[in-house]
Amino acid sequence: MTAIADQTGTAVTAALRTIDANMAEFGDRYPGDTTENDRYRPRPANTGWTTSFWPGMLWLAHDLTGDDTYRKAACTHVRSFADRVGRGIDLDTHDLGFLYTLSCVTAWRRSRDPEARRAALSAADHLLSRVLPSAGIIQAWGDLADPRQQGRTIVDSLMNTPLLFWASRTSGDPRYAAAARRHAAQLRDHLLRPDDTTYHTFYWDPATGEPLRGETEQGSADESCWARGQAWGIYGFTLNHQYTGDPSLLAAAVRCADYFLAHLPEDGVAHWDLIFARDAVTTEERDSSAAAIAVNGLLELAAYVPASLADHYRASAGRILRSLIDGYSTVRRPDSNALLLHGVYDKPKAVGVDEGNLWGDYFYLEALTRTARPGWSHPW
Repeated sequence: MTAIADQTGTAVTAALRTIDANMAEFGDRYPGDTTENDRYRPRPANTGWTTSFWPGMLWLAHDLTGDDTYRKAACTHVRSFADRVGRGIDLDTHDLGFLYTLSCVTAWRRSRDPEARRAALSAADHLLSRVLPSAGIIQAWGDLADPRQQGRTIVDSLMNTPLLFWASRTSGDPRYAAAARRHAAQLRDHLLRPDDTTYHTFYWDPATGEPLRGETEQGSADESCWARGQAWGIYGFTLNHQYTGDPSLLAAAVRCADYFLAHLPEDGVAHWDLIFARDAVTTEERDSSAAAIAVNGLLELAAYVPASLADHYRASAGRILRSLIDGYSTVRRPDSNALLLHGVYDKPKAVGVDEGNLWGDYFYLEALTRTARPGWSHPW
């Protein structure tokens, strides 16, 4: 325990040093989705699905240190997100949950900023408008009338339903939570396959709501198991169980976790698709972000399962986190402004391959926070 505590302390110190430098470099702007040659460049505007991971990291830095500088910096981003939802900028996505939970729901919880509350509720309204009534799913991407996108949802969306649960608790309107519950149940029944793997994406008939087919967008093949999607399943099904108490969602999280852990290479950091675990000599890249997401999911899941299984999940999470610190973090890479390297955004499209990425950084820092601050409460 002392060794991992010392290791975590060193990793936290290095992460905070990088965050401090990035605060000075980016100011009120946002880093890109991924690094280029291991360094983030500033993006021109608050667009895309990943920008909230930067204020999310600032809130984690505040939790780790109590330093009010981080709280003030995180709060300054509320205006940008309020402006984004107010002006309808780049809202055609289910990732409004990622975007507004970390940027505005957290600001509302911590500072009771009314602008943050209004923006988050407005984002929840937009997310609710993306529900396909016939199927009860939240459309993932694009214009609701786009025939290529109609009836499609993806496994990542399990992490976006917390915004809807929060909106019901905050507003007293049960519609948000009802939509989230039905959506999570559809993913449980159709994205989670009998062999405990997950589809990345799944289609329903937009007119009848009939389930049609599973596909992949960023995995190796339609029937393979995209590692980050499986990690979203661990964490996302666990979170939806927390909000609903539905034991079938907990069982889904356990199934995702057990398959993920059984398909890891020796150092515990997943390849970008778990199918490559079968090949001992593969040269396929790892996805450190999938590993970081899984650490948090496993630690959260451990609170809801029998003691022997909880011990297994906590030990597995600790092993993965140690490996991330030792071999994938920038503890010994002061030339990089990422926290975690060797991630994969989208290998089939050759985007962000073997680079750092914002969500990997965020979930790595969340994992460090969980370890360094026992009893810490997650923002989801």
